[in-house]
Amino acid sequence: MKKLASILLFITSTTIYSVRAQVIMPEKEVTQIFTAAVKSQFNIQYPIFRVYKYIDKAGQFYTLLTESRDSIGSNKDTISFNVKAVTLKSENGKLSKAWELSDAADKAKKGEQAIWFWSKYIDFKDLDKEAMTEAIIVYGTEGANHFEDGRIGIAIFYKGQKTMVRQQNGTLDFERKLQVEKQFYNLPKPIQQAVIEKMKALAKKWQAIFPVGWEQAMAKKQTVITGKN
Repeated sequence: MKKLASILLFITSTTIYSVRAQVIMPEKEVTQIFTAAVKSQFNIQYPIFRVYKYIDKAGQFYTLLTESRDSIGSNKDTISFNVKAVTLKSENGKLSKAWELSDAADKAKKGEQAIWFWSKYIDFKDLDKEAMTEAIIVYGTEGANHFEDGRIGIAIFYKGQKTMVRQQNGTLDFERKLQVEKQFYNLPKPIQQAVIEKMKALAKKWQAIFPVGWEQAMAKKQTVITGKN
């Protein structure tokens, strides 16, 4: 009987939570929960672009994507120079910060003209089937030549620890640079593969222009990959 109870508990924890991952919250609910007081408490300075809600065996979480929305472009698109993602845990009616991520457009050195979250590539899933949600956050910048000289950041949060994959696009081979933090190669294989699939999708859309041979270099666990490798 005890063995059966243990099996049922395992099934419940791995099945129920996995199917309740990644819900985009409606604006009305976002406004009700994330009041001015909450934003002040967690230093949420920029307008909220989107909030993801997900539940796993560690509890209930909200990831807020915020963008500074500094101006409106000629094509009426909103232009932001800063982005910040904040994840809050909800427990016993109280919120606490789990992790955060921030970046900014480098206007002075790189001539970046905007930065924003690329929501099409953002996921909150239990990739390694341990009833815990792995977050993959993708954002990027736009340069003078749009994506061709922009920059991409891919942040992976696994068990609360952040791992970054950074890409600098370039119109010429020697301008391109892919940086992979060493701990990426210690992540469970399903997580690594999910990131690589997103990178392939970015390349297919010409949003990322990776150095030649980047897949082979990553297979060799290289951390700095350029057109010279």
